[in-house]
Amino acid sequence: MFRKLLNSELGRPDMDEYRAMDKTPLKVVLDNIRSRHNIGSAFRSCDAFKVSGILLCGISSVPPSPEIHKSALGAEYSVDWEYRENTAEAVKELKAAGYRIISIEQTENSIPLGKFVPDFRNSRYAVIFGNEVHGVGQEVVDMSDIVIEIPQYGTKHSLNVSVAVGIVLYALTAPEHD
Repeated sequence: MFRKLLNSELGRPDMDEYRAMDKTPLKVVLDNIRSRHNIGSAFRSCDAFKVSGILLCGISSVPPSPEIHKSALGAEYSVDWEYRENTAEAVKELKAAGYRIISIEQTENSIPLGKFVPDFRNSRYAVIFGNEVHGVGQEVVDMSDIVIEIPQYGTKHSLNVSVAVGIVLYALTAPEHD
């Protein structure tokens, strides 16, 4: 039998407990994301995988927003976030703060997602996800230390950005990396 668990049985922290928890040394950077629903979904995935924060860049909308809230379901309150007008400038700040920059993009010499193992004991990472149509800007790709590609086998060349965020965050924070 597979009885669904009640929320009260899942043992999840409340908002104050969650905000006080140690987070994964990982930031998500959203590079000019058009859809507020995609932004909200990214917040929710960042909450699920204890990401230390989100940088919303360029045309990416910021909370409060009914559309962000609709898909974030409150994660916009649990996950720290900041806004930067320019993604390249945000990347410069992150590099200066010691983050290794990872773009999620299809490029020459990109690493398949399953082949990259993060070293969270010795490194902090910023993972950049790009615009729904144009992907991560080339200037930002050029600034990256690593480019990771999600292997795909169908006729389409990309995934919805919010789906990509969930896949990548799960892969990078999976327990086998502890």
